[in-house]
Amino acid sequence: MAHGSGSCADFVARAFADPLREAGYGLVTFEDRTGDISVVTARLAALVDEHRAQLVGGVSLGAHAAVHVAASRPGLAGVLLVMPAWTGPPGTVAALSSLAADELEVAGLPSVLERLRSTPDDAPDAWVAAELASAWPSYQQVELVQALLATSRSAGPSLRDLAAVDVPAGIVALESDAFHPLAVAREWAGLVPTAALTVVPPPVTDRAALGRAAVNAWRRATGQGSNR
Repeated sequence: MAHGSGSCADFVARAFADPLREAGYGLVTFEDRTGDISVVTARLAALVDEHRAQLVGGVSLGAHAAVHVAASRPGLAGVLLVMPAWTGPPGTVAALSSLAADELEVAGLPSVLERLRSTPDDAPDAWVAAELASAWPSYQQVELVQALLATSRSAGPSLRDLAAVDVPAGIVALESDAFHPLAVAREWAGLVPTAALTVVPPPVTDRAALGRAAVNAWRRATGQGSNR
């Protein structure tokens, strides 16, 4: 499993380790500080080959990378695509990463972290702010800015890439998330030949809810679970 840009392997572990174990799979993840889709894809592909993995997946930019890996490995049991951000050339959603990089450069990482930590607990995006406030202190400011800028320039999977995914796909979206629009997840679910979509309502107080939603969607895509 690959995490998203500016995120960390610890988030993936908290969200996916238990749901995957319950489904009979172990979790292998890694840290990426580049935010570069080509780098993330190469590292994810190498881990899939090294561990002879049956499932591959990712969150946000990591989901973009997982599409490329799954499309080139039709023998996999499935792919978990959580909170995809955009399809094709980077556009308005990708530009949000650039805006975040600009804020970091102008205000500085300590100031941005203070703002994130002051997000009200009842705000719909409070869990996102909490995750960023947890992950970003492990980055150097210049490193984080470069990663966000690299992400803003990274193309998402093309229509052809998505259609080439020849394994069952469990896709997860949030009801409301500007960085990961529900419309994108719905588009992916319509383009991947065998896919099921689960929409998770906010707030995501239990991070493992994302992992369970992904596993359950994948099971539905394989015909093992309920279609409801």
